[in-house]
Amino acid sequence: MSSPVPLRHSRWLAPVVPGTRVTRIELFFDLIFVFAFLNVTGLVSTSPTPASALSGLLVLALLWWCWTVLAALGNLVRADRGIVPPFGLGIAAATFVLAIAIPQAFRNQPDDLAGPAVFATAYLVLRGLTLVVFLYALTGAGRPRRPLLLISVPAAVAAVLIILAATAAWWAPPDLRVGARLGLWCAALVAEYSVGLILPYAGWAVPSAGHWAERHSLIILIALGEAVISLGLGPGRFERLALSAAVIFGSVLGILLLAALWWLHFDTLAPSVEQAMHGTRDISRVPLARDVFTYLHLAITVSIVAIALGLKFVLEAVAEIAVEPLSWPGVVALYGGVALYLLAEVAAAARTFRRARTARLTTALVACLLSWPAALVTPLAALGGLVVLLALLVAVERSTGAAARQRIKAALRQEEEVSERAVSQWRQENL
Repeated sequence: MSSPVPLRHSRWLAPVVPGTRVTRIELFFDLIFVFAFLNVTGLVSTSPTPASALSGLLVLALLWWCWTVLAALGNLVRADRGIVPPFGLGIAAATFVLAIAIPQAFRNQPDDLAGPAVFATAYLVLRGLTLVVFLYALTGAGRPRRPLLLISVPAAVAAVLIILAATAAWWAPPDLRVGARLGLWCAALVAEYSVGLILPYAGWAVPSAGHWAERHSLIILIALGEAVISLGLGPGRFERLALSAAVIFGSVLGILLLAALWWLHFDTLAPSVEQAMHGTRDISRVPLARDVFTYLHLAITVSIVAIALGLKFVLEAVAEIAVEPLSWPGVVALYGGVALYLLAEVAAAARTFRRARTARLTTALVACLLSWPAALVTPLAALGGLVVLLALLVAVERSTGAAARQRIKAALRQEEEVSERAVSQWRQENL
């Protein structure tokens, strides 16, 4: 493992050790964050334009950064011990306020509080609470101040830019306010994500590779679960979905699509990447954790949100009496989301193992090519074609990668057996 990060010696902190796994309170926080992720679909679906798509992508990237900083905190100190739980509850409350303010993140609505100001304030509170715990844990540990400044200055710059965005109504002309807010939030986003480039030179470490990998796997799993909920709720402009054969068939196809995505991520890719993280015990673990998990898992999350949005468009179309071809926003969200999902996983495998998964790369390219004819057929046909494409990919990977798959599964079983025996022995001796 990489060298541990020096921490303050305090009874209010419990350092993470290499065997630490995800705590239940972290799962509670993740549920709120994923609700915020998928609430982005409300920002885009009401007016599916390039501007709204850019706004949604920006908000999602900012939410992801807040989440990944909280995940990094949980990989530094135990999230269920000491001062972290009360701060975590404050972070959870701020995240929920941020989530419900997403539809008004850049534009005011009549008779409401100023949406951009509420959104910015919730974001600053969220980041501020997280930074307080970080600084408390890292200061007073005999470490140089320069690394702390390296990771604090970008957050301070981002805070200034966000305050300017929140107060755009005071200084920007009315017709330029939305653009000014988007530009300032984009600049804040660049400042926030620049911290990831600094971490390898700031004495950072990933004490528990298992915790880091499991936390990211769980957020993807919860995101897929929320996509199922989004599919079940259907489009927001109907009180309920009509109980018709088309709606039932579309729902089943949606579940099959999400199940295929689950298999492609969790069958071998996620466990093999975690094994690679465990096997990386020097400073190179930090950039690996950053590239594969912080950056590429953002792309996977964006793709799941896009697919959930596409499924909403499909059900909205099949719920209508007159079924027309799937709209271009629906095609782009659905087919583009699947292509992005596959490309992100190809990139994760290439970054970890230095080899490409050609079947997934080919399938992503085919999905892009099929997007044009998908806009010419019925929504169910468009969704069904995508399900068939992913089913073929699953079949190919099960047949061509059987040896590697068995090796990964065998290693997982051995690890589980060793862990279960150790826990069982401890319980027999102490309980």
